[in-house]
Amino acid sequence: MKDSRVAIRYAKAVLSLAVENKAADHVERDVRAIASTIADNKELSGLLASPVVKSASKKKVLVEIFKGSHQITLGLIDLLIQNKRISLLEETSFKYLILNEQLKGQDVAFVTTAIPLTPELESSVLKKVTELTGSKVTLENKVDETIIGGFVLRIGDLQYDASIANKLSNLKREFTNSL
Repeated sequence: MKDSRVAIRYAKAVLSLAVENKAADHVERDVRAIASTIADNKELSGLLASPVVKSASKKKVLVEIFKGSHQITLGLIDLLIQNKRISLLEETSFKYLILNEQLKGQDVAFVTTAIPLTPELESSVLKKVTELTGSKVTLENKVDETIIGGFVLRIGDLQYDASIANKLSNLKREFTNSL
């Protein structure tokens, strides 16, 4: 929770700077690429979270991967490295996307599944989420095999966890409390 609030602060600052410089769309493309790259690459995610890897090495890797990004995006990476919070880069990217979509009058729904959503299922989920929220929603699918099956739906600060891993965890907790 604490990390989420910190990520929101960074995202708000970056969005404010991007809007001021009329670069919000360019920065959005950059952070969308950052979020998907980190989510899809466990090695990169592990590197960013590792306290053993030096900040200079992390910066060098990130600048190389995301070369061609806007100066504001590169400034965010640099700031997170200076403040020793580079592990928040993915979360900050997600928060930026949410805030930017809200600024445009849209919401972003993040759906985490064990396998990629089919186009039919994606349109069905999008229709249901739009119906529930009452506003225009875009859907971002993140694949995470550790949830085993089902899905985790996140819209803003709301989260609905219907994953098999969550159900098993709840079942384990119930058995443990029964003993």
